[in-house]
Amino acid sequence: MRLFVALDLPDDVRRGIGEAIERLRPVCCGARWMRTENMHVTVKFIGHVPDDHTQRIAGMRAALAGVHSEQPVEMRFRGMGFFPNEHWPRVLWCGIEASLNLAGLAAEMNRALEPLDVPIESRAYVPHLTLARLDAAEGARSSAEYKNLAREAEKLKNFDFGAARESEFHLFESILKRSGAEYKKLESYRFVKGPS
Repeated sequence: MRLFVALDLPDDVRRGIGEAIERLRPVCCGARWMRTENMHVTVKFIGHVPDDHTQRIAGMRAALAGVHSEQPVEMRFRGMGFFPNEHWPRVLWCGIEASLNLAGLAAEMNRALEPLDVPIESRAYVPHLTLARLDAAEGARSSAEYKNLAREAEKLKNFDFGAARESEFHLFESILKRSGAEYKKLESYRFVKGPS
């Protein structure tokens, strides 16, 4: 099973992002657009864990239960951009302005899961929502379609899709199907003690 830890999105944020995707979809048919019901804020990608490693999976669940923060995570979903950049787009993303404790949660998850052979992420944690993957053939990436997408995304560079205040994270399983990935929520963890 492929596992990751993520935060959910409020329905109004999903709706706003879905409307933006519907506006952009006709501009770039070569993109693989994410379904809004699958969108989440990944905090930690665990990766493949064989199903028969029940003891290791139980250890991961126990380690995640020990991850805490003093405050809920505050997030504002704003703007769009490309990884690595608009001249060589591979991913279209929505930006997230988050309270500092989100990066703290990611770091604490790294520390908690490392003894269970989950690799620590070497790159700095940058929260974002993946909206589309642009993995067409190399030559096509400079086509008019991608330039049009960059131009339209530029118009949404500062657009505010809404905010969220989260006090739970979730362990998900990613199930790869022909129609695309499906995400199954395996367990939820309240990381703030007391009322939020």
